[in-house]
Amino acid sequence: MDRSPEHTLDAVGPRLKQLRQRRGVTLADLADETGISPSTLSRLEAGLRRPTLEQLLPLARSHAVTLDELVDAPLTGDPRINLRPIPTDDGRTVLPLSRRPGVIQAYKFVLPAGRDDAVPDLQTHEGFDWAFVLNGKLRLVLGEHDLILSPGEAVEFDTRTPHWFGATSAGPVEFLSLIGKQGERAHVRTPQH
Repeated sequence: MDRSPEHTLDAVGPRLKQLRQRRGVTLADLADETGISPSTLSRLEAGLRRPTLEQLLPLARSHAVTLDELVDAPLTGDPRINLRPIPTDDGRTVLPLSRRPGVIQAYKFVLPAGRDDAVPDLQTHEGFDWAFVLNGKLRLVLGEHDLILSPGEAVEFDTRTPHWFGATSAGPVEFLSLIGKQGERAHVRTPQH
């Protein structure tokens, strides 16, 4: 297998196209996300132009993959996964656990202690969500339901239902979440004895 830098860069185009198509994103949408013109993106995907680092960085960010994954860099022999937490303005931390665009995505959320009288800002979007509480108490407002979930409890719901997640005043909460496109649900199986 040819692992020369030229071969590696030549293989980026088809990978870019595959990532974009798997996400169901148009060239125009990707151009809006990255600031790279649709014509340049088209030439990159067709292999008519080699990508620069200035182009690869926003493309990797947009497709939620690392640069190594984007260019199919050779393995280093280190089996550790480099997870990068994403802090938010409201003190939450989001830790992406998977990086396969277009399929169910896995995340770990860490929310700081909240207020029991917090007014939820309900959101809706296409998709399906499954959440599992690891530590703390998770408040979930789902439509007209206001639930408190404890460690070991799980929920699943259609994200077109207005919803909001928050921590209680009891302290921070950590939970795992699987988020899929509309119609994709987590399938839970129990062993049959």
